[in-house]
Amino acid sequence: EVQLVESGGGVVQAGGSLRLSCTASEFTDTDYAKAWFRQVPGQGREGVSCISSNNNTTYYADSVKGRFTISHDNVKNTVYLQMNDLKPEDTAVYYCAARPREIGYQDWEYNYWGQGTQVTVSS
Repeated sequence: EVQLVESGGGVVQAGGSLRLSCTASEFTDTDYAKAWFRQVPGQGREGVSCISSNNNTTYYADSVKGRFTISHDNVKNTVYLQMNDLKPEDTAVYYCAARPREIGYQDWEYNYWGQGTQVTVSS
C-alpha cells in the first residue's frame, strides 16, 4: 500500500512563497499519477494541480495558474508543489494524493492520501 507523507506548510504573508513536499513510501511511486488538493472547512476538496505518471502532463486550477508549479523527483520519490505569490484565498489544508497510472482531476478518483498540511496566508 502506498503511504504519503507531507511537509512544508506554514504561515506566510501575502506575496510570499512556500514549497510543499510529499514523499511516497515505495519505489513504485513512479507508476502513479499525483495531485494536490486543498480544503477549506465546510467545503469539499478542490483540485489544485496534478501530474501524470510519466511527468509529461500537468494540470492547474485557474486560480493558481502562473503562480504554482507541480513537479516530481523520481530519485527522491517526492512530489513538490512550489507556491509563489501566495494570496489569502490560498489559505487551506493541502493534501497530496496518488492513483495508479492514469491522471485524475477529482478527489474521488484518488486512492491514496497524505495527512494534510496547513497553509495560512495573512493579508
